[in-house]
Amino acid sequence: MSQPLFSGDLSSTDSSPCLQGERVTFTGTLASMTHSEAAGLVEQNGGTAVEHVSRQLTMIVIGEEGWPLDDNGQPSVKLQQVDRLLEAGAEIQVINESQWLTLLGLNDYREEVHRLYTPAMLSSILGISVHVIRRWERIGMIHPVRRVHRLPYFDFREVSSARRLSELLDSGIQRQELEDGLKKLPSVQRGDERPLEQLEILAHSLGVLVRDAHGLVLPESGQRVFDFDRPAPETPDLTTFDEPESILFSDVVKDEATSSVDLTTKRDWLVEGCRLYDAGRVKDALEAFRLAAMASPSSSDVHFQIGECLYRLGSVEGALERYYTAVEHDDEFLEAWTQIGCLHRELNDLQAAKTAFLVALTILPEYPDAHYHLAETLFELDDVSSAREHWSEYLKHDQRGPWADVARQRLELFDIDSMPTT
Repeated sequence: MSQPLFSGDLSSTDSSPCLQGERVTFTGTLASMTHSEAAGLVEQNGGTAVEHVSRQLTMIVIGEEGWPLDDNGQPSVKLQQVDRLLEAGAEIQVINESQWLTLLGLNDYREEVHRLYTPAMLSSILGISVHVIRRWERIGMIHPVRRVHRLPYFDFREVSSARRLSELLDSGIQRQELEDGLKKLPSVQRGDERPLEQLEILAHSLGVLVRDAHGLVLPESGQRVFDFDRPAPETPDLTTFDEPESILFSDVVKDEATSSVDLTTKRDWLVEGCRLYDAGRVKDALEAFRLAAMASPSSSDVHFQIGECLYRLGSVEGALERYYTAVEHDDEFLEAWTQIGCLHRELNDLQAAKTAFLVALTILPEYPDAHYHLAETLFELDDVSSAREHWSEYLKHDQRGPWADVARQRLELFDIDSMPTT
């Protein structure tokens, strides 16, 4: 953009409505509400909400869920139109959603935009697998804002932005085109955000690729991958090489004399297991995690990962036992306790599920995931009175996702008058 994001004083200096005389439009996905709801707030505060950009426009608000990029990887049409008007001398305030909410005095909504979420909550809200969120954390594409007893809490905006970049890459947008589009965004120009770093990490985190006559492909799944960095014809093709179909213990024993992997070092096999797991090679990942467990049998992380593999392979009871082994070595492993509760519930052992969730809440009383799952378990046990307390508690942490919708519906069903509101 030709003009930096507005950074002046947005507060009203008189008693007139804060948007008096303003013509406002929105671009990108708002994290706090729908565009229709936002337009209603503009009208309530003295302004005029408009759908299209024109010379009469005085303010554009950029949504903070994901990046305001169209499906071609370029800034939204509205942002491009505003950029041209600014170059022609127009006076248009370009502000982000948080600044707009502050202007309206909607601090509760602003706090919602910047709220922190656990991996399971993000999975529910954004429709991303928890495994993907963990993978993004492992490769450094997203960073937890804080950890409590191993449990990571993430900034919603960072994860939703990563999801948008992933969607665009998956759709076939060339990396250079996407990078060029990101560089045109106001927040990126100012250096407030790091999408270019996320893009770099994401584009190079797909693991081993094989090139055939049609381009690059993931060897295990057969999925086509867009070739961002196709080498020049004279450059040797270093992306194509033979890789063993799996890593088996018998192979390791056979090659132990010449292997560079130290079987006494659990880190090597734990990292390898995570790589294979991220690539969708769950059986091979399980083999690697078992080798890690041989080297370090008291590692709760290793046992947790074995549990994850077993569950994805359909062995619910086997996974449950491994999660129990994880908490035997670390009795404050919150995600393991949550998995124990969820698997007991899946096996219809509701009392055991209830116990596991209560243990998790003993460790961390404000743990949102445990409150939600415990409420649902208590509901199935016909203890509605206790369930209501935990649904209400969950809504203190989340107002936007499917779990929040379920909690509100349950409370409405039982005529709760004291539901948390935004």
